[in-house]
Amino acid sequence: MTDDLLTVGQVAERFGITVRTLHHYDAIGLVTPSERSWADYRLYSPGDVQRLARVVLLRRLEMPLADIGAVLADDDALTEQLRRRREAVIARLDELNGLVRAIDTALTKEEPMSDYAITEGEMKEIFGTGYDESYDAEAEARWGETDAYKESQRRAKSYTKEQWVRIKAEGDAVMERFAQAKRDGAEPGSEQADAAVQAHRDHIETWFNDVPLPMLRGMGEMFSADPRFAKTYDDVKPDLAPYVTSVITAYCAKRGVDENCGS
Repeated sequence: MTDDLLTVGQVAERFGITVRTLHHYDAIGLVTPSERSWADYRLYSPGDVQRLARVVLLRRLEMPLADIGAVLADDDALTEQLRRRREAVIARLDELNGLVRAIDTALTKEEPMSDYAITEGEMKEIFGTGYDESYDAEAEARWGETDAYKESQRRAKSYTKEQWVRIKAEGDAVMERFAQAKRDGAEPGSEQADAAVQAHRDHIETWFNDVPLPMLRGMGEMFSADPRFAKTYDDVKPDLAPYVTSVITAYCAKRGVDENCGS
């Protein structure tokens, strides 16, 4: 047996399926081993393994066995099926992420509020010069009547000092992702830049409130327009604030939000 041939047991272990399943695929002609050993055992060639990998993927995507053979025989059909099922998986991911956020919100509501309330001094201890109590008054004046602001305030009041330390650490990590993207020369709209924006959005939604795209676009503008926010970013890396604004703008534009924040 040559080194590039695999036994039934080896193939089953590699793909996490049973030997019985492999025998069934052979019996129906879906994946038939190309070789046999001197003892007449099935041996899988690299081509067989590649075909099996596609079968396993399509089965995980819930395609009936009866349809897989025809799809594998037509490269265009296979590509189209994979594109369609990828879109379906992405839609399910969005739905599941929304469900996770709903569960987190429900859990927060169910958790009894403690008597502890973080002090202004503790906030300054954690956030340093990045904390300015005037932000709270301005945020209330600007967004106080919105559901997002009310949700943010309700959740913020439930956090312990340890949770605020974690929030600060995760926020710093997001800031560093922006800085690294800028250092790497990642263009607005690039995969790396979009990933940094998504991390920023996820951080806010995890701890505070949902961030619809128009809101995200407005926040991006504020990071450059407000000197206090701009300084926070630029202290991490010179000219980081306008870069963050540009990558958030590109992220929103790709998802249908123009410069006027309309969808």
